Amino acid sequence: MSEEINHKRLKMETQELENSNIPERYSEQDEEQIETDLHFILSRPSPFGNETGKLPLGEFDPEEELFDFLQNECRALVIGAGGLGCEILKNLALSGFKSINVIDLDTIDVSNLNRQFLFRQKDVGRPKATVAAEFINQRIPGVAVTPHHAKIQDFDEDFYSQFNVVISGLDNIEARRWLNSMLVSLVEMTEDGEISDPSTIIPLIDGGTEGFKGQARVILPRVTSCFECSIETFPPQQKFPLCTIAETPRKPEHCIAYAYIILWEKEFPDKKLDTDSPEDLQWVYNKAVQRAELFGIEGVTYMLTMGVVKNIIPAVASTNAIIAAACCNEAVKLLTYCGQTMNNYMMYMGSSGIYTHTFEYGKKEDCPVCGKVEKILSVSGDMLLKEFIAMLIGNTSLQLTKPSLTTAAQTLYMQKPPSLEELTRPNLEKQLKSLLDDLDVVNITDPVYPQGMGLSVTVKFLT
Repeated sequence: MSEEINHKRLKMETQELENSNIPERYSEQDEEQIETDLHFILSRPSPFGNETGKLPLGEFDPEEELFDFLQNECRALVIGAGGLGCEILKNLALSGFKSINVIDLDTIDVSNLNRQFLFRQKDVGRPKATVAAEFINQRIPGVAVTPHHAKIQDFDEDFYSQFNVVISGLDNIEARRWLNSMLVSLVEMTEDGEISDPSTIIPLIDGGTEGFKGQARVILPRVTSCFECSIETFPPQQKFPLCTIAETPRKPEHCIAYAYIILWEKEFPDKKLDTDSPEDLQWVYNKAVQRAELFGIEGVTYMLTMGVVKNIIPAVASTNAIIAAACCNEAVKLLTYCGQTMNNYMMYMGSSGIYTHTFEYGKKEDCPVCGKVEKILSVSGDMLLKEFIAMLIGNTSLQLTKPSLTTAAQTLYMQKPPSLEELTRPNLEKQLKSLLDDLDVVNITDPVYPQGMGLSVTVKFLT
């Protein structure tokens, strides 16, 4: 009953928003005011120019060309058009950015409408990127937002290299790692590991929120620490043992996992669960409630079901607004040098009062993406290859998902295609010392890295 009441309340709030007196389009006076404010910032000297900060990138020189660049030449890419992405798109458009691209794979669900303000009831079921672009283009004169209803992995190096800045509003760690690796790979380097062409450095501004907490981060590929340098701060995604959810469930999450992993396959063997389908999620929720009642477990809700199935992070509109503002502020400073660049990590803690602090997250010399020092893994030569792969997946500094391994001499194990996986599967039961020599270099590819990229680790046998 509470779920039904919440749904009706959400629908009423959405209708009130749609019937409110929000202008359909900004007037010419509004556009002139935006340009006037931008002119004011970029045309006057400042004692706090970029060169005065702890992460100096260039000297601030007030001139008309800065304004022209931001309005006519600069190309910004926004990743994600959810709660955080909607705020970012709006802020960029109202900060003078005229050419914006946005990538998002999701479609709009009714549960999005209370905080993703670019969407309306009539938009449910449509791609988020498309609707967000239409809203901004219609509302703000002169702004051109180009939508891409796709995965970030669908685009290659040529696509990403055309942008001056990338702002991420993703709630998916794996996608953020992939994006980070892509931008790091675009930086042209000399043979001795130095940056040969600074123009190939595309800043990545990473924003993230979880309830009343959030973070904004400036990543200059090959200059500052990259996203992978801090992967240890993100706990591995929680997974439930199949035996637990099937035989001894103790949490509401176990009941939900049982419904969408086991019961769905029994009910529909030929149909994949659509995590964006309200009907499919309602089915999972109903089955999870039945199982929870059977085992006397409380706490199964529709929102928790969405969270478990879609790995949704709780969102609060005010937190999204604060983090998006910080991200877009950094974008303006990075591209015009009008202010000190954040160095390089800002945390917002709104759960115990409004509190923020900024600190520098240092580079890891053995970072598998941007590090200069080889990574060494010390293991027993008696370890089986399958145990070695499990160790790679569980390693907090690597957190791989489906690693494939090769050496200069042979292919150890490949996750795909199926024919190659079958061919290399027998190696999983072999000891490392029968496959490798001490200090051999193992090349690893994984879905968290773009195609053609990976990492190399030196395997050292324990004596």
